[in-house]
Amino acid sequence: MNQDIRIGALISGGGTNLQAIMDTCESGQIRGSVVFIGTDNPGAAGLKKGERFKIPSFGVDYGSIIRRFKKSPEKVKLPDDFDFNEILSKQTLYTVDADKEKMKAFFTTRAIAEAMLLDKMKDYPFDLLVLAGFMRNLTPYFIDRVNTVPGHPKIMNIHPALLPAFPGIDGYGDTFRYGCKIGGCTVHFVDYGEDSGPIIGQRAYTISEDDTIESVREKGLKLEWALYPECVKLFAEGRVKTVRMSYVLKSGEKTHRTIVKILPSPKG
Repeated sequence: MNQDIRIGALISGGGTNLQAIMDTCESGQIRGSVVFIGTDNPGAAGLKKGERFKIPSFGVDYGSIIRRFKKSPEKVKLPDDFDFNEILSKQTLYTVDADKEKMKAFFTTRAIAEAMLLDKMKDYPFDLLVLAGFMRNLTPYFIDRVNTVPGHPKIMNIHPALLPAFPGIDGYGDTFRYGCKIGGCTVHFVDYGEDSGPIIGQRAYTISEDDTIESVREKGLKLEWALYPECVKLFAEGRVKTVRMSYVLKSGEKTHRTIVKILPSPKG
């Protein structure tokens, strides 16, 4: 890319990864700047991270939306452009035999919250959206309205485990409890599943028998704060390309995978 990129950020908590990205932008290592900070949690401490830079911030209270739906589902108004069957056909968060009422409640409340989020984001054009500890799964409703150019995803997430192992909310805890000898973190593009999108970068650390959940998390966070800005930097430089690869196995069966290629630096 020839010009500085505009980075939108969504957080739920303290925003330490957001801080790492902003610091790397301020130092000039990333050609870009954070243009907004959004949250699903009005009390998120990370909202203060942007005050020094006068970065606009806003929140959509997912919790209150979910509570209102549980109390009076008949009073809930869905976005006019929401198509439940279309969303259901694309998503991979739920299996076909999942509880239908639970699915309907999830995608209904998320569509309402995501529509509000998109409405607040529209005033701040962005080239990349980073999820920096955003603790909500995004649905196809939101993803399709951000990823408008096929083959060019622009929602990035960081996960506290070496994907595809241990997706979900407690990657470091799951890694520790499983007895892994190696843990790590992953930056990936967001797709319609849970932490299942194409992997951009990973970093690993060793786990000894003397480690605790706290020490494992500390090791992982240090790697996150280096890896996430590095991946954002690659995106800003136009060096990240998503490619669909096809292979023929010995059996003759064809298989596919989507990978992220890191292109060489223009400087050589």
